[in-house]
Amino acid sequence: MSGPPRPAGPPGERPNDRLGERPGRGSAEHPGDRLGGLPGKRSAVLPRPPRRRVVLGACAVLGGLLVVGLAASVMLGSVAVPADTVARVLMRHLTGQGEPTWSVSQDTVVWNLRLPRALLAALVGAGLAVSGAATQALVRNPLADPYVLGLTYGAAVGAVAVTVTGVAPLGGASAGVAAFLGALGAFAVVYALARTGGALAPLRLVLSGMAVTYALSGVTSFLVLRADDPGTTHSVLFWLFGSLAEANWASLGLPAVVLAATMAALLAQARPLNALLLGDETAAGLGVPAARLRRHLFLLVALLTGVMVALAGGVGFIGLIVPHAARLLVGSDHRRLLPVAALAGAAFLVLVDIAARTALHPQELPVGVVTSVIGAPLFLWLVHTRARETTGL
Repeated sequence: MSGPPRPAGPPGERPNDRLGERPGRGSAEHPGDRLGGLPGKRSAVLPRPPRRRVVLGACAVLGGLLVVGLAASVMLGSVAVPADTVARVLMRHLTGQGEPTWSVSQDTVVWNLRLPRALLAALVGAGLAVSGAATQALVRNPLADPYVLGLTYGAAVGAVAVTVTGVAPLGGASAGVAAFLGALGAFAVVYALARTGGALAPLRLVLSGMAVTYALSGVTSFLVLRADDPGTTHSVLFWLFGSLAEANWASLGLPAVVLAATMAALLAQARPLNALLLGDETAAGLGVPAARLRRHLFLLVALLTGVMVALAGGVGFIGLIVPHAARLLVGSDHRRLLPVAALAGAAFLVLVDIAARTALHPQELPVGVVTSVIGAPLFLWLVHTRARETTGL
């Protein structure tokens, strides 16, 4: 004798489209769910996790691409350095073995200039990608990223204020602290403006973020115009477009520690982040305190964004397009998405930095210009693909 019939779900729901079961392939939302927060045909569901070998394969490919990019970044530039010379220089500095058969200038270029810059590009790219992935989950909007929500320009205002005014009570850490406070303050304003009736409206969030971004852009321009030294003005403007030119070994410790701590905290909260994708009411039903979780994780995202912007300036589109690309590879489960997004962001910015240094040799392009040129068409393609999946056209 068969048991009682299984309760029917909402209209249009398939039998396995419930939390904890295995729905069909796709992103955090079924192709018919939402595009930019607009309601669609079906309610959001968690995706089926991709096979482990797919995730491991994606990590292996991205890790290999990152290693190749780092090697190419050290070899290529205004003065090309052969691969065997790079290997001997690194071996000498890391192990103390081998007799120096290369020039002092080659040693300086490889060890003191290019390698720290390549590593900083990897850290910043990973940090911005992770920040973007977390932001999109926290606000449940695929169009959200630190740049759109005002975090980037909030951090820029803090860092530029320290640079232009020369007020640095914390010494070398002043710019990073000011950038963190600026990012945190900017998002506090955006978050307050986007709340309506005690709930977070995704469309209002994006619109509020854009308004705050434009306002902070004006503040940044005013600070730059107030600079007395033309050299300071030029360096700040170049930095605002994104620059890794100031990279050195001393600048790598802080972003590495902040990135590692933020990744650990976000991975520890991966399941609650997955629950947020289903909405606050569903998350609350699963025992996830959505409001408190958002407050805590937004502090981490603001810290991560502030540190990365303080070191590399306004590098746009990484936090927007890299998480989307990572979702296409491994789905929306944050236990898989965050590591893959970090690897993809690191590899992407390392390769972008190579292009920025070599495209118009001997002139160097700001990395933010290159990411925008590459990112804009990629983002339009992603939007077109998502819209086609949603409408079937």
